[in-house]
Amino acid sequence: MTTAICLWSGPRNVSTALMYGFAQNHHVAVIDEPLYGHYLRVTGAKHPGRDEVIAAMNCDGNAVIRKLLRRQAKNPEPRLFMKHMAHHLVDLDLGFLRETCNIFLIRDPRDMLPSLSIQLPQPQLADTGLRQQWELFSGLLDSGQAPAILDSRELLTSPRVVLRALCEQIGLPFTPAMLSWEAGPRPEDGVWAPHWYHAVHRSTGFAPYRAKSEFPDRLQPLLHECQPWYDRLFEHAIRADAKGAEH
Repeated sequence: MTTAICLWSGPRNVSTALMYGFAQNHHVAVIDEPLYGHYLRVTGAKHPGRDEVIAAMNCDGNAVIRKLLRRQAKNPEPRLFMKHMAHHLVDLDLGFLRETCNIFLIRDPRDMLPSLSIQLPQPQLADTGLRQQWELFSGLLDSGQAPAILDSRELLTSPRVVLRALCEQIGLPFTPAMLSWEAGPRPEDGVWAPHWYHAVHRSTGFAPYRAKSEFPDRLQPLLHECQPWYDRLFEHAIRADAKGAEH
């Protein structure tokens, strides 16, 4: 299979670590959040480094996607892996999803929200991408696709098992090199990396899962909003004990 891969994540879901893992696979070329500039332009969202991001990118999201899919069609190898945030899909023609292999990356909001609130002090449900992820996933199922769902806890619990199962599902050769990388920035990093990628730049692989010890009271109402969307998605996630994935 040579269809471009779209990862639809929420923020603070270890999506950059996953992108770094895919970058180690010589069958793949990674692209970091090509729709971020479009999202900031059309929503006016006040994210760290907003002006720098908009200045550095093509902020016409439809044109960005058309160009990337033409690139994949013209040069099938390496296979494109595009890391996206689900909530970046605003005012876009979503017809391109019929041409891409789609993966969803989720994270338990009890683990995700405290981290998100560091960069976005007053996060809302829309900032998490969870509802958008469920709506996208459901729509793709209805269209006949079988998109994969990764859960960050399952991924961190057993990266080899989960990544091997994912690669099998999307028709990509798994390589053990996907499990580790050199510390520091990568050339593919978006210009927003200094604001968001501190932890992953210190990493050399998928860190073992550790549950958050405390949850802020002020985020409890948002947790209650997020949890049902996460639970629906998690029902379909690849598990760390996926049968046959060790072989």
